[in-house]
Amino acid sequence: MINSIKSELDNNANIYLTDCSGLSADLTSKLRRACFKANIKLTVVKNTLLEKAMEQVEKDFGDLKTVLKGNTAMMYSEVGNAPAKVIKTFRKKSEKPILKGAFVEESIYLGDEMLDSLVDIKSKEELIGEIISLLQSPAKNVISALKSSGAKISGVLKTLSEKNDDN
Repeated sequence: MINSIKSELDNNANIYLTDCSGLSADLTSKLRRACFKANIKLTVVKNTLLEKAMEQVEKDFGDLKTVLKGNTAMMYSEVGNAPAKVIKTFRKKSEKPILKGAFVEESIYLGDEMLDSLVDIKSKEELIGEIISLLQSPAKNVISALKSSGAKISGVLKTLSEKNDDN
């Protein structure tokens, strides 16, 4: 069991620790379905086994070990904010799961009050999309300047300087 948990810890950059205790069988089933749809793996673990597995992994889990009390369910995901979004959506119908802590891209988040911060984290794909948009903006200005000036250098310079004055 420890090796299985250790493998999950090694192979996942986004790990959430939650408390799902007290959920009815029906709600637990719905939570598992919501996780499956969001490509999140959900497993219930024993705290002692998880702590031993954490000690054998080369990641620094810092104070995350301090939340290993009571029932613990682990959520693994390729997208850093996906488990937080599932938890937040699910809690519209239920008081649980409660976020105990999370290890997201080598950052540690402790406590349920961090849930909103985790929901707001942008995924790698979202960040890349924003960077591409920012990089395309100057190129679009040059293209529009070329089109509006009739492709004459003096017109291009004039149009670009006018756009810079507007900003």
